[in-house]
Order: sequence, then structure tokens, then C-alpha cells
Amino acid sequence: MAYRRIGSVLLAAVLTFTPAGVPAAGAVTGPAPGGPGVDQPYLPADKTGFLTSADTRSTVWATVQRAGGLGEVFYPDLGTPSVRALQFVVTGPGGYAVRAEQADVTTELTGTRSLSYRQTLAERSGRWRLTVSWTTDPRSAVVLAALRFTTRGDRPLRLHVVHDPALAGTRGDDSGRTEGRALIAADGDVAAALAAAPAFTATSSGYAGVNDGWTDLLADGRMDHRYAAAAPGSLVQTAETALTGRPGHRDATLALGFAASGEAARGVTRDALHHGFPRISREYAHGWSRYLDGLDRPPPGTDHRLWRVSAMVLAAAEDKTHRGAYVAAPAAPWAFGRDDPSGPYHLVWARDLYQIATGLLAAGDRAGANRALDHLFAVQQRPDGSFPQNARLDGTPVWDGLQLDEVALPIVLAHQLGRTDPRTRAGVRRAADFLIGFERDGNRAPWTPQDRWENQSGYSPATIAAAIAGLVCAADMARTGGDVAAQRRYLAAADAWQSRVRGWTVTTTGPYSARPYFLRLTKDGQPDRGTTYDIGDSGPAGVDQRRVVDPGFLELVRLGVLPAGDPAVRNSLTVVDRQLGVPTRRGLFWYRASFDGYGEKADGSQWDYPLPAGSGITRGRAWPLLNGERGEYLIAAGEPAAAREQLAVMARAAGPGLLLPEQVWDRRPPYAEPGTPTTSATPLTWTHAQYLRLARNIAEGRVTERPAVVAERYLPRAQRSQ
Repeated sequence: MAYRRIGSVLLAAVLTFTPAGVPAAGAVTGPAPGGPGVDQPYLPADKTGFLTSADTRSTVWATVQRAGGLGEVFYPDLGTPSVRALQFVVTGPGGYAVRAEQADVTTELTGTRSLSYRQTLAERSGRWRLTVSWTTDPRSAVVLAALRFTTRGDRPLRLHVVHDPALAGTRGDDSGRTEGRALIAADGDVAAALAAAPAFTATSSGYAGVNDGWTDLLADGRMDHRYAAAAPGSLVQTAETALTGRPGHRDATLALGFAASGEAARGVTRDALHHGFPRISREYAHGWSRYLDGLDRPPPGTDHRLWRVSAMVLAAAEDKTHRGAYVAAPAAPWAFGRDDPSGPYHLVWARDLYQIATGLLAAGDRAGANRALDHLFAVQQRPDGSFPQNARLDGTPVWDGLQLDEVALPIVLAHQLGRTDPRTRAGVRRAADFLIGFERDGNRAPWTPQDRWENQSGYSPATIAAAIAGLVCAADMARTGGDVAAQRRYLAAADAWQSRVRGWTVTTTGPYSARPYFLRLTKDGQPDRGTTYDIGDSGPAGVDQRRVVDPGFLELVRLGVLPAGDPAVRNSLTVVDRQLGVPTRRGLFWYRASFDGYGEKADGSQWDYPLPAGSGITRGRAWPLLNGERGEYLIAAGEPAAAREQLAVMARAAGPGLLLPEQVWDRRPPYAEPGTPTTSATPLTWTHAQYLRLARNIAEGRVTERPAVVAERYLPRAQRSQ
């Protein structure tokens, strides 16, 4: 699937100077003027932390920003951002004011058995230091932060919190007010309350870009605005804490709670502060520890911390209202941060859900994998049997594309789980019938309207592999169900496609090798013809299909359709390494396809759309999940040591907080350290699932998600068990 990130607009909390015994500035006034304010996109997608309780009673998720503070906070489900940012800023005498991203910021995972994070923000001169530990309440929708603020020198400082809500998934319809010493925000039937212990000493509700905390505090280092309320608009709320960095004024707890009303939100926030951060953080950690106790142990030779984080990230990516609905990533990368608040990464994709479910199985969470399959068949389209390209958590389709691998892979998952219940059998039959009967614009399956990178149509080796495996699995389920006619029909189509897959997708006249090699896809099923197409994502136009390769053909080996030693497969590896390989000090990574433009611009700024064809404005970077796919191939090829190296390379791609990214930097501008996370979606659940799967497969010495019925039908006996 295609994935994306937004620009680098960041928010911060501010530390402000207030002379002893003197109010910060001004008295509480009436409603804020200047609405509705300026709309701002969601924050960058390269998160360094991802939090939620393992307890399903707590329907709140929070993301930690690389530049400090929180980015999107989701409530009441994982598809609905309800906060854009919660961050900090510092001021002192003479108008001194510092935003969080101006400090040195580090994020670390605390402990080995919990999604718990601590951030340290330190001014480079050493004048002040802020440590923030994050957690969520397992019993309610509350995010808590334990603050420790220390200063050096004689000049006192003051810490402020800036809260930018986006309740109900919209950024421009929030109203705000002060109640007691808490800040309340509301939008329809969703509300948030922000409070602290010790209590805030001043509060204000204003509008973004007009009288918010950043424009106010950074102007003169003082909190000049103290508006009691703000009408609906781009609300930003500011609170002055009691922290000065002096003895006795260094520690506080923040609580941000959500509910259906302001009164209820204030109630859950008050309760969380009463219980206190130490107790709630222990309960939070204990919940994740219990979850890990129910999984398998990390396989030998695996980075145990990353393995556990990967398992917890997958579990955290499941919605708690719509069980089995796992999202692609808790982020809105690039241009998607300014558009639909439930952008494509907050959605459920059938392909990604297959990857997640097989990752859960690899970790030992069979129940989670079964919930994922239940969700897939609950949202299966009727009457045709296809699956939405992507959908909201409740199953409502969003984009209207069709990808045949997303129709086939749920069948493969059902077979792997051994599901024989009537509902699953019926869903498998509908999906298989759709596959063999699909036709559009004069093209018949396995031609697909979109390949797995979703921006090209044609005959794709990866899609064909999924379709063949899906039909063979469906045939086996039809056989055990006594439907011999369906069994024969599915096998006939699968055998025909398997016999023709090379003819559709392997060229013998391409420029990269005198020997046959697989193409990313062909538009016409004629791989020796120079048919041209536009790459998209600012890539070149009119490219000869024989010049476009990707590693997708490895799906033919993983799923048991072709042997690892197939000559075209072997030669294609050489071509891909030469054309797409990205050598770094952390290991060899790969671009996902030739001429890919799905990534940042050359200066590192965000991918955007629409993009002029052939402009080359944006550049796709390297994808660590492809290392996992290569590792699985190496297992099938009988090269376990090489497979272990691919697992190690994946681990080296992890960012702060041990989160695995969608993409890592290459050796092209803006010349960030190659092999480190770009500003693409981090964490990407597919990458974490691939890490878990490769680790399990290495431990077992075989590709565990390969359907035995497919391997037995198409592979030499010696390679069926690998």
C-alpha cells in the first residue's frame, strides 16, 4: 500500500519567566477575539512513541513526537484524532522564550515489557531540563504525563502547556473554556479536559495563529492572554503550570481526559490525578506485561526488546470498539496531514490486515489474528465478494480502488487459521468466485486494477502470487466442505495462472540483463514488448515497462507458487539488487520500485499531490519491510545465516522508542544518515509484522505462512518444507 507524511509544522509548550510574587500578565478576560483562527495540519508522522492501555476500557491512544510532546491523540477510536498536539515552551527574563523543538530532545522506551516512554528536553546551554514520562489510564480515556522541570542559574523560569485539540477528527470546530483550574474543550458529543496537580496557575483559550499560546508566549515571554472562553474554531488552549524549576516547584502531573461531555471529561481527569501517575503507570505497565505473558517467547537470535515492542505495537493498533480492525499506522504522513482526518493510514486495509494477522500469529497471538479475519469477512462487499481497498473502522469503504491481492489474501489467512465455520466458508467462496470471474475494460483476472503499491494496473507477480495461493486454499476448503465442483473450478484457474505467470511478467528483452527477469508488472501481459506507462508520484512519464522492476516477485516463492531456485527468480534478485539496492552502514536496503516518487522532496520537505508527471520532485526512499521479504526468501532458499542478517538490518532501522518506519533515508539529498527513519509513517504496522514473522520463520527454519497445499501442488518435494 502507498504511505505518506506531512510537513514539519510543530507545536511546543513554553516556559515563561514570572518575577516572584507578580502575576504572569493580565487578568482573566471574556471570550477570545479573532476566531476562527488558522487551520494547521497534523504533525509529522515519524513518531517516537505510541501509547495505549492493553485494557479495552481505555479508548485513548497517544503518539509521541520526535520534536517533543504529543502529536495526535485518538479518541474514542483509533480512526479519530481528537488532539493535534500537546507540547511545551520556556520563557524567562527579557522576553526569553524557547519552543520544544529548539531544545535537544531524546525519547526512550522505559522498561522492556510496556509501551512506556520518557522524553528529555534540554536547552543546549544547560539552563533548563524537562523530563516527561507518558502513560494512559487503563480504566478510562486519560493520558497522563509526569513532569520534572529543573533549572540552573539565578533567573527563575515558568513552564506552560499548549494544547491544540482536534475533537471528533476536525481541527476547526472546537470551543473552549476554563472551569475552575481546568481547561475544557468540546465539539458536539466529544469533550476533553486538561488539568494538573499541582493545579494550573493561569489558563486561556484562543485561536491558532491569532492568540494561541505560541504567538502569545513567544512574543514577549509572558502569558498576556487569559481568555475565559473561545467560540468554535481552531482552538488552542494554554496553561501555566506551577513549575519554576526551583526546589519544591519541580514536579507535576498533567492529565488529559476525554468523555462525551465537559463535565464527564473533567471527572475522569480528576479521578486520574487523584490516583496519581505512579499507580496508574504501574497498572498500565502490568497490563502490557500480562499481554506479553500470553505470547510466545522471543525466538533465539532476535532483538528481544524490538520483538516485544513489535508485538505490542500490533496489539495497540487494534481498535477497542471495532475489534479486529487494525490500522496501518497511527499517523497522517505528508499531505495527508492537511486532508481527511481519517487519512489512509488511520484506515483498515485488507492487505495490511493480512500482514498484521500473520505477524500476530508469529508472536503467538492467535486470538488477535482470528479477530482480524472476523473483521475482514464482516466488511466483505456484498454481493460480489471483494474487499474495500480501505475502510473506516466500522467497515465503511473510503477509497474506491480494487486490488486483487486484497481479495485473495483473506482466503490465505482463513486457511492458515484453519477456519471451517460456515461464515468463513461462505466468505472464502464469495472471494474466490470474485477472483475467477473478475473482468474489467476487456481485461480478466489475474490482471488487477491496482497492484500492491496501488498506483498501477496490470499483471503483477505479487498480485498473481496471492491470487493463485488464494484459489488453491479456497479449493482445499471447498474439498473439505464437500463442494467438489468449486474445488475443480478454483484449481483449474490457479493452475492456468501458475503456468502463465512467467509469460505475463518475465521479460527476455529488457535492458537490465540478457537473461530473463521479472518486471514490477506489465500493462498488457506482453513482457517482451516496450509498452510504456506513467510511473506517477512525480516519476517519469512514458517509461518502457521493461525498465521497471520491484521485489514483488518474491511473493511467488513465499506463497509456494514458484521454487526459490527458479532461474528467473534468481536472476531477478541480481537485477533488483543492482537497480534498487541502497547500501548503508546499517545494511543493504531496497527501494520498492524503479523510479518511485512516493517519499519526501529532494530538500526533505513533504510529499504532496497533485505532482506534475516527470517532474522528479519527490523521491521514494528505502523500505525496511522489504528486508523482511528478502529474509523469507532466503529461508526458502536454504540460507538461514543470510536471513538472520536481514533481521538484524531491520532492527538497525528502528528509530527512537524502537519503532520501525515505513521508509529509511537513502544516499540522496537531503543527506540525512542513510538507514535511519524518514518522515514517513512510524510506526508502520506492516514493518513490525514483517519483523515478527521473519524472526519466527528463522527460528522454525521455514516460511510458516506458506500454505502447504500450494507448496505441495507446485514445488519440488525437497523445497516444500522450507
